[in-house]
Amino acid sequence: MASPVSQKLEEKLVCSICLELFSMPVTLPCGHNFCKDCINNHWQKQEQVPTGAEKGYTCPECRRGFEQCPYLEKNVTLCSVVELARDGEARVSGRERSDVAHGELCPQHGRPLELYCEDERRCICCVCTVRQCQRHRRVLFEEERSKKQALLKESLEKAQEESERIEQVMQKLEEQTCSIKDSSERLKSVIQSKFTLLKKALEDCQWQTVASIEQGQAAALGRMEEGWSLLKDRLDVLGQHREKAQHLLACPNHRTFLQEFPLLPSPENPEVPLPMEFDAASMVKPVTEILTDVSRLLLEDLPRAVAPKAPDPAGQGTVQPAGPAVKVVAPLPECQLRAELLKDHRNLTFDPKTANKYLELSKSNRKARHGAEAACGQEEQGPRFEPWQVLCTQGYGHGHHYWEVQVSNHSVVLGVTYRNLPWERQQGHKFNIGLDGGSWGLQVREDCYLAWHKGQREKIQERLFKNLGVSLDYGKGLLSFYGLGERTQLIHSFHNVFTEPLYPVFWLCEGRTVTLCQWESTGGAAPLH
Repeated sequence: MASPVSQKLEEKLVCSICLELFSMPVTLPCGHNFCKDCINNHWQKQEQVPTGAEKGYTCPECRRGFEQCPYLEKNVTLCSVVELARDGEARVSGRERSDVAHGELCPQHGRPLELYCEDERRCICCVCTVRQCQRHRRVLFEEERSKKQALLKESLEKAQEESERIEQVMQKLEEQTCSIKDSSERLKSVIQSKFTLLKKALEDCQWQTVASIEQGQAAALGRMEEGWSLLKDRLDVLGQHREKAQHLLACPNHRTFLQEFPLLPSPENPEVPLPMEFDAASMVKPVTEILTDVSRLLLEDLPRAVAPKAPDPAGQGTVQPAGPAVKVVAPLPECQLRAELLKDHRNLTFDPKTANKYLELSKSNRKARHGAEAACGQEEQGPRFEPWQVLCTQGYGHGHHYWEVQVSNHSVVLGVTYRNLPWERQQGHKFNIGLDGGSWGLQVREDCYLAWHKGQREKIQERLFKNLGVSLDYGKGLLSFYGLGERTQLIHSFHNVFTEPLYPVFWLCEGRTVTLCQWESTGGAAPLH
C-alpha cells in the first residue's frame, strides 16, 4: 500500500478536469496546470457561446480570465515527474497484481484497495479517493479493522452466550419431553387399571344385586307357594265337609240325621294366609341410591371433566360455566335434537279426579288454570290434592317418553311422581313435588330454576322458557328438562333407578296456566285446549 506522502504527491499530479494523471501537462499564465487536451476542450466549449455574447477564456481553477487564448507551453518538469509516477505505478501495479488476489483490486479502476470509506462502507483505491470519496471520511485498513474486530468479538461472545442458552433450553425441553411421555404412560396405566377395577366392581355389584333380587324373589315365591298349598288343602277339606253336610241334609230320616250329625267333623278354622306384597325396590334401596350417584358421575361429571376446554376469545384461559347448570347432552341444532325427542312424544291429559279444587281444567283436560272461582260448584269425587296440584292420567314405565308443556308465567312446578304421592300439604311447603324419594320436580321461578328431589333443591341459572320439554328414559333412569326456544336448551337432568310407573304432575300458583302440547300429524307440537 502507498504511503500517505506518496498518496498526497499523486493527488498533486492529477488533472482537476479529467481527474487522471497529467497527460502532456501545460501551464497557464496563472500558474495552474492541466492536460493539454483537457484545457483545449474546456476553452472550445467556452467559444461556443450565443452570438453577441462576450467571449473569453478562464482558468477552471482560479477563474482568471484571458482576453486571448493563451499560448500553451509544455511543463517539461511536471511531465517528467508524471512519467516517473506512471512508471512507478506500473511497476507497483504489476507487482501487486501478481501478488494480490483479484478481490483486493478496485473493480472500477483496477488499482489496489488502500483505504476504507466510512461513508460508503467499502474499500477504495487512490483514484476513488480523488474522484468519488474526496469529501468522505477515509481511514486506514488497520484502524477500521480494529473497530470491526471489536464489534465482531462482541458479536461472537453474544452468539456464544445465546448458543449456550439455547442448548440449555433444548436440554430442558428434551428432559420435559421424556418426563411428559413417562408421566403420561404411567397415568394411562393407572387410569386403565382404575377403570378396569371400576368395571369389575360394577359387574360384581350387578351380579350380586341381581342375585339378591332373585333370592328374594325365590323366597317370596316359596312362601307364596306354601301358602297356596295350605289354602288348597283347606279348600279340599271344606269340599269334603260340604259334600257330607249336603248328604246329611238330604237324609229324610230324623233318627238317622240325629245319629250321624255328631259324627260329622267340624271344619277347622286355621288362619288364612293373606296375599303377600313383594317390595323389590326396598331390597336394593341402598344400591339404587349408589347407582343414582354413579350415574350422575359417569354421565355428567366425568364427560364434562374430560371434555376439551374451549379457548377464551380474549386469550385468558378456558371459559368457565356461568352457573351450576348441568349439561349432559352435547348442544345440537334445534331441528336435530328436538326431532329426536319428538320421535317419542306422548299426548298427555290431566286427571280431573286428582286436581285441586282451585284448578280449572278444560273440556279436553289439556289445559289447567288456577283461579279462585274454580272451586265453586265442584263436587267431591274422592281424594284430591290439597296443594294446587294435578296428576296426568298417563303413567309410563319402560321405554323412552317425551312431552311438552306451555306455561303462562313463572311460579309453576312440573315433574313426575310415583302414584303414591301424598295428597296432603307438606308442612312448610306449598307443593309436595320433589319432597320425597318418589317424585322429581323442576320449579320455574322468576329469576332461575330449582330442581327438587328428596326435599333437596339445586339452583340452576338459565334463561326462562315458556315452552318446556320433559324427556323420560325409564330404562336409563334419566329424567331431563329442556327449554324450547330458538334452540333446544337442556336445563337439568335427574339420574335415578326407577321402580314404579311415573306420572307427570304439575303445581300452579294463583293466576297461572299450564297447557299440555299435543303432537299433530301435520308436523308440529301445538297446545290444544
